[in-house]
Amino acid sequence: MKYCDSHTHSLNSFDAESSVEEMCRAAIDRGLSALTITDHCEAAFINCGEDCEFGSFDRLIPQSIRDIREAQRAFDGRLQVLCGLELGEPMHDPEQTEKALAYGDFDFVLASVHNLRGVQDFYFLDYSTVDIPSLLRSYFDELAETAAFPHFDSLSHLTYPLRYIVEREGYYPDLTPYHDQIDRIFNILIKNNKALEINVSGLFKPIGRTLPDLPLVRRFRELGGEYITLGTDAHNADMVGKGLEQGAEVARQAGFTHYAFFVNHQPQLLPLS
Repeated sequence: MKYCDSHTHSLNSFDAESSVEEMCRAAIDRGLSALTITDHCEAAFINCGEDCEFGSFDRLIPQSIRDIREAQRAFDGRLQVLCGLELGEPMHDPEQTEKALAYGDFDFVLASVHNLRGVQDFYFLDYSTVDIPSLLRSYFDELAETAAFPHFDSLSHLTYPLRYIVEREGYYPDLTPYHDQIDRIFNILIKNNKALEINVSGLFKPIGRTLPDLPLVRRFRELGGEYITLGTDAHNADMVGKGLEQGAEVARQAGFTHYAFFVNHQPQLLPLS
């Protein structure tokens, strides 16, 4: 089967390396049918302009859209190129979130939480000094709040902080104490007809599993989850499409028969077999 990679970053994201054209050529080389570019936009930092580590989203996101439109023309008939956005922390600054969504006409919006309010990105935390249970409780509360936000299509990398906890502390936390919170997130997504992302980036990191992993994806399905998206979270052309087959297998084992990608915010279902 052919896949759509629904989570990728071009050099219009502060931490990515490859142009939209390079990402598209890699997608074609790997037999993908579609590619969604979802460059980073951390809503609360839009007003910072160039004076922050991310650069100016007022510059980067319109450039991302222009590059995507150019790629749509260049690769027409060879690859379906879709215009997306990874909208970070949409609940931290509603006014700036509204501005982010007005940058252009997106096919697909990923919602993500990379940091708690007033706290650094989970990537930067020193977990040897952090109360991890308290941190995870707060994180899942914020994810539930984000899941209720109406203007997105799929919730990204549900277990994002665990990627760094495993890498630096050497263990995968028991999520049993958070099952009620996670069920709440899933039930909100299901009620609002939103998708859950299977992010395969963890397969290539010490965590060694998708974000979220099979037990959580299965639980989403048990509760009535209908839509799954697959994304590599590729930050360079080398990673485009890698691991999607394993992500699809997680979805199959969880009980899904189809996965979705989005065109003009409408789910397009493709069979998983």
